[in-house]
Amino acid sequence: MPAGPGTSGRAQPGVSVDAAALAALEVAARDFHFLPRQPVHSVLAGRHASRVRGRGLTFEEVRGYLPGDDIRSMDWRVTARTGKPHVRVYSEEKDRPVLLLVDQRINMFFGSRRAMKSVVAAEAAALAAWRVLSEGDRVGGLVFGDSECTELAPRRSRQAVEHLLGEIARHNQSLRADASARRGAGQLNAALERAARLARHDHLVIVISDFDGHDAATRDLMLSMSARNDLLTMLVYDPFLLELPDSGHLVVSDGELQVELGFGQASTRKGIADFVDAQSRDLLGWHRAIGVPLLPLSAAEETPQQLRRLLGQASPQGQGSLRGRQGGRS
Repeated sequence: MPAGPGTSGRAQPGVSVDAAALAALEVAARDFHFLPRQPVHSVLAGRHASRVRGRGLTFEEVRGYLPGDDIRSMDWRVTARTGKPHVRVYSEEKDRPVLLLVDQRINMFFGSRRAMKSVVAAEAAALAAWRVLSEGDRVGGLVFGDSECTELAPRRSRQAVEHLLGEIARHNQSLRADASARRGAGQLNAALERAARLARHDHLVIVISDFDGHDAATRDLMLSMSARNDLLTMLVYDPFLLELPDSGHLVVSDGELQVELGFGQASTRKGIADFVDAQSRDLLGWHRAIGVPLLPLSAAEETPQQLRRLLGQASPQGQGSLRGRQGGRS
């Protein structure tokens, strides 16, 4: 898909998105849930349904005191025995703050069929935000590009969601095909660090990204955050590199340098396929290792239908790769 420059206020369908289009997704935000009423075969079943913490009727655990905990939940016996403050935690199904991390870096400005990955990430964030609000929970976000990150604390109001969608649209429309991809190499980890400071505990954090530039620090940040919050990732990908053509070429650029890849040579196709497989296996592997569910979102399919399907189907077994998942879909 041609990647023209972003516009200020006017969206190009599939290439960019505006706040009005994201607001219109409210009617499509139905028939799926993040917490806790998951179908038995959902990728979120089991792990999340029992981890909603707060003052409720069902005792869940005793844990160390964290800043912000209600002093009325103190377990004085355990505190006296250990010499350190502890609180009693109960199951509760309401008032779950949700924090959305939305990737709008230049690496997301690519799409071969229906839409750019950046548009899919924006749509997924809007669907999630409307769904969370409809269930009475607070929602906020961190929208990050190559040189800017907008932080909005979780709030429970239509105005808060509309403000979030406006910021997502602003970042989305600032993407340009001639922008350098080098500026934002560390922005993913920087956004995760800010999220960890904002979501101290008992949040649901949803990361929507292609995870370009992920490294060991990314894994460690997500592992640390998942210890005190529920964490879910939506991996946005374009199927082009999973289904390479037998002919033609692709010009790849980082905004400064460019190289032309010819698909006529089997060695070139194999090299690209091997690289994509290795990257996806690594990403899916460490997500499974740290116990964080991952939902693969294709830029070639409608986003609402994908979310409904992914949040109601069994979690794939094994580490696998995106190529294996793509090939196994009916």
